[in-house]
Amino acid sequence: MNLAGPDLIVILLIILVLFGAKKLPELAKGMGQAVREFQKAKDEFSDELNKAGKTEEKTVRPAQANVPRIEPGTSAATTHPDPNQTVAPGNRADQV
Repeated sequence: MNLAGPDLIVILLIILVLFGAKKLPELAKGMGQAVREFQKAKDEFSDELNKAGKTEEKTVRPAQANVPRIEPGTSAATTHPDPNQTVAPGNRADQV
């Protein structure tokens, strides 16, 4: 929304008529305080997000430190399922 010079003047005149000349400084002061409080809350929220992100970075470890390596040339024992075996519900064979 772009407000040009004439639009702004009309808005300011309407505010002047509604609130009067005596209330304008109080109104401006209140608006300034509200903007300051909003900025402060926004900055605090941003700081909390940054802190949370930094603490999470420290606790993340590379996956390679936890995974045991298999040396090439060693055969891992692999078992293949018996295609002739039937599996009934509740049988241990159907549990992974």
